Amino acid sequence: MNRTLHFSLLVLCIGALVIGAAYYYRIHSKVLGPVREYVLPPLPYSFNALEPYIDEKTMRIHYTKHHQGYVNKLNAALKDYPEVSKKPLKYLLTHVAEIPKAIRTAVLNNGGGYINHAFFWEVMTPYSTQAPIGETKKLIEEQFGSFEQFKIAFNKAALSVFGSGWAWLVLDKNDVRIVTTANQDCPLTDGLVPLLVLDVWEHAYYLHYQNRRAEYSTAWWHVVNWEQVEKNYQQARGERNGT
Repeated sequence: MNRTLHFSLLVLCIGALVIGAAYYYRIHSKVLGPVREYVLPPLPYSFNALEPYIDEKTMRIHYTKHHQGYVNKLNAALKDYPEVSKKPLKYLLTHVAEIPKAIRTAVLNNGGGYINHAFFWEVMTPYSTQAPIGETKKLIEEQFGSFEQFKIAFNKAALSVFGSGWAWLVLDKNDVRIVTTANQDCPLTDGLVPLLVLDVWEHAYYLHYQNRRAEYSTAWWHVVNWEQVEKNYQQARGERNGT
């Protein structure tokens, strides 16, 4: 084989490798490239695990349709903004001014929908202790007088949400308090740390409870994951103390 032919074959091989690498990168850029691709986080229990308080059909639709919808729309909003997509969602929700105006509303709405729902799934369990534990128990009793008084105040807040939204227990500096947010707004944007949340959008309960939000709110206490709430508090305290 002469040197010219050998060189030509070498160039062709290198070209093929370059084209192949470019094709691989394009196909797999959602995983390996600079754009963060959000996926639906795993549900920590089966769709029917929270029955009879939250029915299987509602859970399945809520998770696979509503939550997935926010995931899809968040990814679509970030698709052409790799520098923004590389930043953690929690960071974006707490540094709103860094989100380009062209996608700010979409990121806040769908990013809020993504993170709010992910948080909601985690603070429920079929194995609830039925009451607060640890430091969370102490804080609730100090702030509200008793767990029963806290539940009354929380249910009242949940019922006060006009239209769609959420009722939260949040950490505000060193105190806990109850707040509500509309639509997919997240307390993180206001500098508050979520500890517990109840979704009061109608899609969260209407198939089973119809317009009886009060009944849904009362039943929900049976599936609150107080161990996770305590973990949320301890994590928040650790982050603030730099540990």
